[in-house]
Amino acid sequence: MVRAVRAAAEPGDAVILRVPSPIGSLLAVSRERAGQPYAVEVVGDPYDVFAPGVVQHPARPLLRWRESTRMRRQCRSAVAAAYVTDRYLQSRYPGGAVTAAYSSIDLPAEAYVPLPRPAGRPREVRTLVSVGTLEQMYKGVDVLVAALARLAATGPPLRLVHVGDGRCRPRLERLAARLGVADRVLLAGALPAGDAVRRQLDDADLFVMPSRTEGLPKALIEAMARGLPAIGSAVGGIPELLAPEDLVPPDDAAALAGSIQRFLADPARSAAASARNLTRAADFAAETLAPRRAAFYRAVREASRDAAPRLGRPSAVAPGATT
Repeated sequence: MVRAVRAAAEPGDAVILRVPSPIGSLLAVSRERAGQPYAVEVVGDPYDVFAPGVVQHPARPLLRWRESTRMRRQCRSAVAAAYVTDRYLQSRYPGGAVTAAYSSIDLPAEAYVPLPRPAGRPREVRTLVSVGTLEQMYKGVDVLVAALARLAATGPPLRLVHVGDGRCRPRLERLAARLGVADRVLLAGALPAGDAVRRQLDDADLFVMPSRTEGLPKALIEAMARGLPAIGSAVGGIPELLAPEDLVPPDDAAALAGSIQRFLADPARSAAASARNLTRAADFAAETLAPRRAAFYRAVREASRDAAPRLGRPSAVAPGATT
Protein backbone atom coordinates (compact mmCIF):
# COMPACT_ATOMS: atom_id res chain seq x y z
CA MET A 1 0.00 0.00 0.00
CA VAL A 2 2.70 2.50 1.01
CA ARG A 3 4.74 1.75 -2.11
CA ALA A 4 1.68 2.14 -4.36
CA VAL A 5 0.77 5.46 -2.76
CA ARG A 6 4.27 6.81 -3.16
CA ALA A 7 4.30 5.77 -6.81
CA ALA A 8 0.97 7.48 -7.48
CA ALA A 9 2.54 10.93 -7.84
CA GLU A 10 5.75 12.04 -9.51
CA PRO A 11 7.96 14.68 -7.88
CA GLY A 12 6.87 17.31 -10.39
CA ASP A 13 3.14 16.67 -10.10
CA ALA A 14 0.71 19.15 -8.64
CA VAL A 15 -0.94 17.02 -5.97
CA ILE A 16 -4.24 17.57 -4.17
CA LEU A 17 -4.89 15.28 -1.20
CA ARG A 18 -8.44 14.70 -0.01
CA VAL A 19 -8.34 14.66 3.78
CA PRO A 20 -9.01 13.16 6.20
CA SER A 21 -8.13 9.84 4.60
CA PRO A 22 -5.49 7.14 5.15
CA ILE A 23 -4.21 7.43 1.57
CA GLY A 24 -4.03 11.21 1.78
CA SER A 25 -2.04 10.98 5.00
CA LEU A 26 0.40 8.44 3.55
CA LEU A 27 1.08 10.60 0.51
CA ALA A 28 1.41 13.75 2.65
CA VAL A 29 4.14 12.09 4.73
CA SER A 30 5.90 10.84 1.60
CA ARG A 31 5.94 14.28 -0.03
CA GLU A 32 6.94 16.09 3.15
CA ARG A 33 9.94 13.79 3.57
CA ALA A 34 10.94 14.35 -0.05
CA GLY A 35 10.49 18.12 0.20
CA GLN A 36 7.68 18.10 -2.36
CA PRO A 37 4.61 20.38 -2.16
CA TYR A 38 1.01 19.31 -1.96
CA ALA A 39 -2.43 20.88 -1.61
CA VAL A 40 -5.40 19.58 0.39
CA GLU A 41 -9.13 19.35 -0.11
CA VAL A 42 -10.70 19.20 3.36
CA VAL A 43 -13.96 17.22 3.39
CA GLY A 44 -14.50 16.22 7.02
CA ASP A 45 -13.55 16.74 10.65
CA PRO A 46 -11.81 13.86 12.48
CA TYR A 47 -12.35 15.62 15.81
CA ASP A 48 -16.10 15.13 15.41
CA VAL A 49 -15.81 11.71 13.76
CA PHE A 50 -14.12 10.36 16.89
CA ALA A 51 -16.38 12.21 19.33
CA PRO A 52 -18.12 10.26 22.14
CA GLY A 53 -21.15 8.36 20.88
CA VAL A 54 -20.07 8.39 17.25
CA VAL A 55 -17.43 5.65 17.09
CA GLN A 56 -17.17 2.77 19.57
CA HIS A 57 -13.46 2.02 19.90
CA PRO A 58 -11.25 1.62 22.97
CA ALA A 59 -8.65 3.96 21.47
CA ARG A 60 -11.22 6.59 20.44
CA PRO A 61 -9.77 9.48 22.55
CA LEU A 62 -6.26 8.80 21.23
CA LEU A 63 -7.52 8.53 17.64
CA ARG A 64 -9.43 11.78 18.04
CA TRP A 65 -6.33 13.65 19.18
CA ARG A 66 -4.00 11.99 16.67
CA GLU A 67 -6.14 12.43 13.57
CA SER A 68 -7.19 16.02 14.26
CA THR A 69 -3.57 16.97 15.07
CA ARG A 70 -2.40 15.28 11.88
CA MET A 71 -4.93 17.15 9.75
CA ARG A 72 -4.06 20.51 11.28
CA ARG A 73 -0.43 19.85 10.37
CA GLN A 74 -1.36 18.81 6.82
CA CYS A 75 -3.35 22.00 6.31
CA ARG A 76 -0.55 24.18 7.68
CA SER A 77 1.98 22.43 5.43
CA ALA A 78 -0.15 22.61 2.28
CA VAL A 79 0.59 25.20 -0.40
CA ALA A 80 -3.16 25.52 -0.99
CA ALA A 81 -6.29 24.35 0.79
CA ALA A 82 -9.87 23.95 -0.41
CA TYR A 83 -12.76 23.35 1.97
CA VAL A 84 -16.21 21.95 1.34
CA THR A 85 -17.68 24.35 3.91
CA ASP A 86 -17.77 28.15 3.84
CA ARG A 87 -16.59 28.64 7.45
CA TYR A 88 -16.73 25.59 9.69
CA LEU A 89 -13.74 23.48 8.60
CA GLN A 90 -11.66 26.60 7.90
CA SER A 91 -12.00 27.66 11.53
CA ARG A 92 -10.71 24.33 12.84
CA TYR A 93 -8.09 23.51 10.20
CA PRO A 94 -6.67 26.75 8.77
CA GLY A 95 -3.86 26.60 6.28
CA GLY A 96 -2.57 27.06 2.80
CA ALA A 97 -1.19 30.23 1.24
CA VAL A 98 -4.05 29.84 -1.24
CA THR A 99 -7.52 28.92 0.03
CA ALA A 100 -10.86 28.24 -1.61
CA ALA A 101 -14.32 27.12 -0.59
CA TYR A 102 -16.22 24.84 -2.92
CA SER A 103 -18.20 21.69 -2.40
CA SER A 104 -17.07 18.35 -3.79
CA ILE A 105 -20.76 17.93 -4.58
CA ASP A 106 -22.09 19.18 -7.87
CA LEU A 107 -25.63 18.32 -8.86
CA PRO A 108 -26.78 17.80 -12.44
CA ALA A 109 -29.81 19.64 -13.79
CA GLU A 110 -32.06 16.60 -13.32
CA ALA A 111 -31.40 16.66 -9.57
CA TYR A 112 -33.55 19.80 -9.24
CA VAL A 113 -37.29 20.29 -9.23
CA PRO A 114 -38.50 23.39 -11.09
CA LEU A 115 -40.67 24.82 -8.32
CA PRO A 116 -40.87 24.66 -4.52
CA ARG A 117 -43.66 22.75 -2.83
CA PRO A 118 -46.89 24.68 -2.21
CA ALA A 119 -48.66 24.84 1.13
CA GLY A 120 -51.14 22.06 0.41
CA ARG A 121 -53.41 19.92 2.52
CA PRO A 122 -51.39 17.50 4.66
CA ARG A 123 -51.51 13.83 3.82
CA GLU A 124 -53.16 11.44 6.25
CA VAL A 125 -49.88 9.66 7.00
CA ARG A 126 -46.77 11.83 6.92
CA THR A 127 -43.43 10.41 5.79
CA LEU A 128 -40.05 11.34 7.19
CA VAL A 129 -37.00 10.40 5.14
CA SER A 130 -33.33 10.18 6.07
CA VAL A 131 -30.32 9.11 4.02
CA GLY A 132 -26.88 7.92 5.09
CA THR A 133 -24.59 5.06 5.92
CA LEU A 134 -25.34 2.77 8.84
CA GLU A 135 -21.75 1.56 9.17
CA GLN A 136 -21.32 3.81 12.21
CA MET A 137 -23.82 5.89 14.16
CA TYR A 138 -22.62 9.12 12.52
CA LYS A 139 -26.02 9.96 11.08
CA GLY A 140 -27.96 9.79 14.35
CA VAL A 141 -30.71 7.58 12.94
CA ASP A 142 -31.15 6.10 16.41
CA VAL A 143 -32.05 9.59 17.66
CA LEU A 144 -34.58 9.90 14.85
CA VAL A 145 -36.17 6.55 15.75
CA ALA A 146 -36.41 7.70 19.38
CA ALA A 147 -38.03 10.97 18.25
CA LEU A 148 -40.51 9.03 16.13
CA ALA A 149 -41.45 6.94 19.18
CA ARG A 150 -42.12 10.13 21.16
CA LEU A 151 -44.47 11.35 18.45
CA ALA A 152 -46.24 8.03 17.85
CA ALA A 153 -48.79 8.45 20.64
CA THR A 154 -49.61 12.14 20.39
CA GLY A 155 -48.55 13.43 16.99
CA PRO A 156 -49.93 12.91 13.48
CA PRO A 157 -49.59 9.43 11.94
CA LEU A 158 -45.94 9.12 10.92
CA ARG A 159 -43.61 6.73 9.18
CA LEU A 160 -39.87 6.85 8.64
CA VAL A 161 -37.99 5.68 5.56
CA HIS A 162 -34.21 5.47 5.86
CA VAL A 163 -32.08 5.00 2.74
CA GLY A 164 -28.70 3.45 3.48
CA ASP A 165 -27.24 0.29 4.95
CA GLY A 166 -24.44 -0.95 7.15
CA ARG A 167 -23.50 -3.04 10.14
CA CYS A 168 -25.57 -0.93 12.60
CA ARG A 169 -28.82 -1.86 10.86
CA PRO A 170 -29.69 -4.73 13.28
CA ARG A 171 -29.12 -2.37 16.19
CA LEU A 172 -31.65 0.09 14.75
CA GLU A 173 -34.14 -2.69 14.09
CA ARG A 174 -33.90 -3.79 17.72
CA LEU A 175 -34.31 -0.20 18.90
CA ALA A 176 -37.44 0.33 16.77
CA ALA A 177 -38.92 -2.91 18.12
CA ARG A 178 -38.10 -2.00 21.72
CA LEU A 179 -39.71 1.43 21.33
CA GLY A 180 -42.80 -0.03 19.68
CA VAL A 181 -42.38 1.63 16.28
CA ALA A 182 -41.04 -1.25 14.18
CA ASP A 183 -44.14 -1.06 11.98
CA ARG A 184 -43.47 2.65 11.32
CA VAL A 185 -39.79 2.33 10.35
CA LEU A 186 -38.71 1.14 6.91
CA LEU A 187 -34.98 0.58 6.50
CA ALA A 188 -34.89 0.61 2.71
CA GLY A 189 -31.22 -0.33 2.41
CA ALA A 190 -28.80 1.07 -0.13
CA LEU A 191 -30.39 2.37 -3.34
CA PRO A 192 -28.72 3.33 -6.62
CA ALA A 193 -27.80 7.00 -6.73
CA GLY A 194 -30.06 9.16 -8.84
CA ASP A 195 -33.69 8.44 -9.63
CA ALA A 196 -34.21 5.72 -7.00
CA VAL A 197 -33.18 8.05 -4.18
CA ARG A 198 -35.03 11.02 -5.67
CA ARG A 199 -38.27 9.02 -5.71
CA GLN A 200 -37.94 8.46 -1.96
CA LEU A 201 -37.31 12.17 -1.44
CA ASP A 202 -40.26 13.17 -3.61
CA ASP A 203 -42.60 10.84 -1.70
CA ALA A 204 -41.63 12.30 1.70
CA ASP A 205 -42.98 15.27 3.65
CA LEU A 206 -39.83 16.13 5.59
CA PHE A 207 -36.13 15.29 5.34
CA VAL A 208 -34.39 14.75 8.69
CA MET A 209 -30.61 14.67 9.27
CA PRO A 210 -29.88 14.35 13.02
CA SER A 211 -26.17 13.72 12.45
CA ARG A 212 -23.55 13.67 15.17
CA THR A 213 -20.84 14.77 12.72
CA GLU A 214 -20.82 16.13 9.17
CA GLY A 215 -18.67 17.93 6.67
CA LEU A 216 -21.08 19.27 4.07
CA PRO A 217 -23.71 16.54 3.60
CA LYS A 218 -24.55 15.64 0.00
CA ALA A 219 -27.76 13.87 1.04
CA LEU A 220 -29.13 17.05 2.59
CA ILE A 221 -28.25 19.14 -0.46
CA GLU A 222 -29.92 16.57 -2.74
CA ALA A 223 -33.07 16.73 -0.60
CA MET A 224 -33.04 20.52 -0.74
CA ALA A 225 -32.74 20.35 -4.54
CA ARG A 226 -36.04 18.43 -4.54
CA GLY A 227 -37.66 21.30 -2.65
CA LEU A 228 -38.00 19.17 0.46
CA PRO A 229 -38.30 20.90 3.84
CA ALA A 230 -35.54 19.70 6.15
CA ILE A 231 -34.41 19.54 9.76
CA GLY A 232 -30.77 19.00 10.66
CA SER A 233 -28.57 18.94 13.72
CA ALA A 234 -26.36 21.94 14.36
CA VAL A 235 -23.06 20.19 13.55
CA GLY A 236 -20.39 20.60 10.89
CA GLY A 237 -21.55 22.39 7.76
CA ILE A 238 -25.29 21.81 8.28
CA PRO A 239 -25.84 25.32 9.78
CA GLU A 240 -24.41 26.73 6.54
CA LEU A 241 -27.25 25.07 4.63
CA LEU A 242 -30.35 25.39 6.81
CA ALA A 243 -32.04 28.32 8.52
CA PRO A 244 -31.50 28.57 12.30
CA GLU A 245 -35.13 27.62 13.00
CA ASP A 246 -34.58 24.34 11.13
CA LEU A 247 -31.70 23.22 13.37
CA VAL A 248 -31.73 21.07 16.51
CA PRO A 249 -28.99 20.03 18.95
CA PRO A 250 -27.39 16.66 18.20
CA ASP A 251 -28.32 13.68 20.37
CA ASP A 252 -31.55 15.31 21.58
CA ALA A 253 -34.57 13.17 20.67
CA ALA A 254 -36.98 15.45 22.56
CA ALA A 255 -35.87 18.56 20.68
CA LEU A 256 -35.98 16.69 17.38
CA ALA A 257 -39.49 15.39 18.05
CA GLY A 258 -40.68 18.91 18.91
CA SER A 259 -39.18 20.35 15.73
CA ILE A 260 -40.76 17.63 13.57
CA GLN A 261 -44.14 18.20 15.19
CA ARG A 262 -44.01 21.98 14.65
CA PHE A 263 -43.00 21.54 11.02
CA LEU A 264 -45.76 19.10 10.20
CA ALA A 265 -48.37 21.24 11.94
CA ASP A 266 -47.55 24.31 9.84
CA PRO A 267 -48.01 23.93 6.06
CA ALA A 268 -46.97 27.55 5.47
CA ARG A 269 -43.68 26.98 7.26
CA SER A 270 -43.05 23.86 5.19
CA ALA A 271 -43.74 25.77 1.97
CA ALA A 272 -41.37 28.57 3.00
CA ALA A 273 -38.64 26.07 3.87
CA SER A 274 -39.15 24.33 0.53
CA ALA A 275 -38.57 27.57 -1.37
CA ARG A 276 -35.59 28.53 0.80
CA ASN A 277 -33.95 25.11 0.43
CA LEU A 278 -34.41 25.00 -3.34
CA THR A 279 -32.76 28.41 -3.67
CA ARG A 280 -29.82 27.41 -1.49
CA ALA A 281 -29.33 24.13 -3.34
CA ALA A 282 -28.81 26.08 -6.57
CA ASP A 283 -25.38 27.05 -5.20
CA PHE A 284 -24.32 23.43 -5.73
CA ALA A 285 -25.26 23.09 -9.39
CA ALA A 286 -22.50 21.65 -11.56
CA GLU A 287 -22.28 24.77 -13.73
CA THR A 288 -21.82 26.92 -10.62
CA LEU A 289 -19.09 24.88 -8.94
CA ALA A 290 -17.05 23.77 -11.96
CA PRO A 291 -15.45 27.20 -12.59
CA ARG A 292 -14.54 27.61 -8.90
CA ARG A 293 -12.98 24.16 -8.81
CA ALA A 294 -11.03 24.79 -12.02
CA ALA A 295 -9.73 28.10 -10.64
CA PHE A 296 -8.46 26.32 -7.54
CA TYR A 297 -6.71 23.68 -9.64
CA ARG A 298 -4.92 26.42 -11.57
CA ALA A 299 -3.95 28.09 -8.30
CA VAL A 300 -2.56 24.77 -7.01
CA ARG A 301 -0.33 24.47 -10.08
CA GLU A 302 1.00 27.97 -9.59
CA ALA A 303 1.52 27.50 -5.84
CA SER A 304 3.29 24.17 -6.42
CA ARG A 305 5.55 25.74 -9.03
CA ASP A 306 6.39 28.63 -6.71
CA ALA A 307 7.10 26.28 -3.81
CA ALA A 308 9.51 24.09 -5.77
CA PRO A 309 12.61 26.34 -5.48
CA ARG A 310 12.00 26.86 -1.74
CA LEU A 311 11.81 23.11 -1.22
CA GLY A 312 14.97 22.47 -3.20
CA ARG A 313 13.69 20.47 -6.15
CA PRO A 314 13.12 21.02 -9.91
CA SER A 315 10.29 23.44 -10.63
CA ALA A 316 8.57 21.50 -13.42
CA VAL A 317 4.91 20.83 -12.70
CA ALA A 318 2.86 18.21 -14.50
CA PRO A 319 -0.13 19.53 -16.45
CA GLY A 320 -2.68 17.68 -14.30
CA ALA A 321 -3.52 17.41 -10.63
CA THR A 322 -3.39 14.12 -8.77
CA THR A 323 -6.26 13.58 -6.34
